[in-house]
Amino acid sequence: MNTKQDYIGVFDSGVGGISVLRHLRRELPNERFLYFGDSANAPYGTRPTGEIRNLTLAAAEKLMERGLKALVVACNTATSAAIEDLRRRYPELIVIGIEPALKPASDRFPGGMVGVMATPATLREEKFARLLNRFADHCQVVKLPAAGLVELVEAGKGNGIEAEELLRPLLEPLYGKLSAVVLGCTHYPFAAGTISRLLGPDTVLLEGGPGTARETKRRLTAAGLLHDGPGEIVVENSLNCARTVELCWSLLEE
Repeated sequence: MNTKQDYIGVFDSGVGGISVLRHLRRELPNERFLYFGDSANAPYGTRPTGEIRNLTLAAAEKLMERGLKALVVACNTATSAAIEDLRRRYPELIVIGIEPALKPASDRFPGGMVGVMATPATLREEKFARLLNRFADHCQVVKLPAAGLVELVEAGKGNGIEAEELLRPLLEPLYGKLSAVVLGCTHYPFAAGTISRLLGPDTVLLEGGPGTARETKRRLTAAGLLHDGPGEIVVENSLNCARTVELCWSLLEE
C-alpha cells in the first residue's frame, strides 16, 4: 500500500527531466523525489517506438522496487511511446506523463503561429498527432524536429556554440515569425538561451514542466498522499557517472 512517505519517482531518458523536477520541487517542497535518468541509452528520440517502450518499462520497474506513490514520466518521447502501457501495468499507481504545452500556447496566442520543438520520435507518435488535432483550428503549428540537441544538453552544452550551430538552420529562418515555441522535449529548456537568440525576443518559449507539477500535486492531494516533510531529492543515472550526476545537480539549481 502506498504511503505519504514513499518517493515520487521522476524518470527521463537522461538529464532533461531535471527541468521538470525543478517545477515539482517548487510545487511540492516537502516531497521525497527519486530521479532516474537513463543517459546510458540516451537519446530516446531517435529510437524505434518499441525500443523506447521497453526501456521506459524497464526503468519504471527499477524505480518501483524502491517504493513509489507516484511516477512522473518527465520525458515527452517516453510519454508518447509508453504511458498507456505504464498505466496498465501499474493500475494502483499515480502515473503522470508530460505533454507539449500546446494548450497554453493556443490559449495565449489564438490564431498565431506556434512552433513545436521536439524529438523526431515525439513528433511521429500518434499521441502527438491527437494533441495536434485538438488545437489545429486554434493556431498554426510548425513542427521543428531538433535532432542532436539532446546529446548536447547531455554534455552540458545546451547554451554553447555547438547548440547554436546545430539549431541555426532550423530556427533562424523563423526569426520574429513565431508567436511562441513549445519546448516538446524536457532537455530543451536547458537550451532556452540559444533558442531565444535564434528566434528573437518576441517569441515566447513554453514548456510542459509547470503543468506537470500542478497535475502531480492535484493527484496526490486527491489521493491523500501529500507528504508534510522534510523534503528530499535523490538523483541517480544509468551511467553511474559522477560527472553526469553533478550535471543534474547543477541544472537543478539553474
